[in-house]
Amino acid sequence: MSPTTTSRTARTKKLVTLAVLSTIAYVVMIILKFPVVLFLSYEPKDAIIALGGFLYGPLAAMVMSIIVAFVEMVTVSTTWIYGAVMNALSSCTFACTAAFVYSKKRTIPGAAIGLVAGVAVTVPVMLLWNYTMVPLYMGVPRAVVKDMLVPTFLPYNLLKYSISGAITVLLFKPISLALEKAKLMPQYNTTETSSKRLNTGTIIVSTLVLVSCILFILSWRGII
Repeated sequence: MSPTTTSRTARTKKLVTLAVLSTIAYVVMIILKFPVVLFLSYEPKDAIIALGGFLYGPLAAMVMSIIVAFVEMVTVSTTWIYGAVMNALSSCTFACTAAFVYSKKRTIPGAAIGLVAGVAVTVPVMLLWNYTMVPLYMGVPRAVVKDMLVPTFLPYNLLKYSISGAITVLLFKPISLALEKAKLMPQYNTTETSSKRLNTGTIIVSTLVLVSCILFILSWRGII
């Protein structure tokens, strides 16, 4: 097989993989949307977009973020362009930050560090955009939104991206292996991962974060 053919095949596999992941992100956004507080809800699409970023870099994560936000806008969104902008910005900030950090240290702990960085960057960025955009599409005074920033939007954003980060860590290796078996990406390089003990520790911590966030949401909603 010539280098040109090999390169074309690799590009095709990349496009197929990103298309599949974008479709999954859209589907989970539709069927796994859970109310959190007021009009705010959670869906795990950002975890899938972050996986795409880990596999193919920040640019891939940005493209996926825009595509999923656009399709959501023209199919199920009730906030039209305002919601699309917010969705694209939030997904892109979280997934691109995580993917960029991971590209510098391609290990399971490196992925965890990237996701923590994604949460740390996205929370303040989205607080700014919540303050800017929510009054426009919710029709409420900006002063009302300002009073909601700390008691409502801050914990919501922390929970949202912490859950997405934990899910990404838990899904990263299984999805990578599945894509390898489907011959959609190169064979998984075990030399790029950390020891089994460290991987297990990362999974345990991610599970604890996920469970803790879910329990907090249930408590916040008065369910437990």
